[in-house]
Amino acid sequence: MGSVLRSIGAVIAGFIVASLIMMVVEFINGHLIYPGLASAAAGVTDRDAMRAIMLAAPAGAFLVVALGWLLGGLAGGFTAEKISARANGAPALVLGVLLTLAGIANNLMLPPPPWFWVVSMLVLLPATLAGARMARP
Repeated sequence: MGSVLRSIGAVIAGFIVASLIMMVVEFINGHLIYPGLASAAAGVTDRDAMRAIMLAAPAGAFLVVALGWLLGGLAGGFTAEKISARANGAPALVLGVLLTLAGIANNLMLPPPPWFWVVSMLVLLPATLAGARMARP
C-alpha cells in the first residue's frame, strides 16, 4: 500500500512541478517576449474575440508555449520517476496522460491555431516519458 501512495504522490508532485515550469515559461512569453498578446487578451471573455486574438498571435508565441510544455513535461516526468517507489515509468505515464488532458482542456478554453493542436498532442506524453527515462539510474 505504501508504494501505491508513494506513486500517487509522485504523480501529484510531477504535476505540480510541470505546471509551475509551464506557468513560468508562459508568463515570460506573455509578459516579456510578446507583451502585446497578454494586454490584448486581458479581460476578454467573449470566446469569438479570444479566438480572433489567438489566431492573430505570432507563431513564435505558440512555439514558446510548446517549449514550456516540453520543459514542464520533462521536469514533471523526472520528478515523478525520482519520487516513485518503482522505477518502471508508470507514474510518468499517468502524469503524461494527465498533462495531455490538461493540454486539451487548455486548447478548448483558449483556441489555438490548428497546427498547435498537433504540436501540443505530440509534445506532452513523450516529454514526460523522456523525463522519467532521464531519472533512471
